[in-house]
Amino acid sequence: MKRTLGGTNKKRVRVSGFRARMATAAGRKTLNRRRAKGRHKIAL
Repeated sequence: MKRTLGGTNKKRVRVSGFRARMATAAGRKTLNRRRAKGRHKIAL
């Protein structure tokens, strides 16, 4: 049986996860934009 997404989830989390967003000023700006828009999920 194949495994889920072939191990790409780790990369997704490192690139677009909450902690990755919080680590940079641009990422924090992204989160704030998504909060202002009223997104249910603001990060992966």
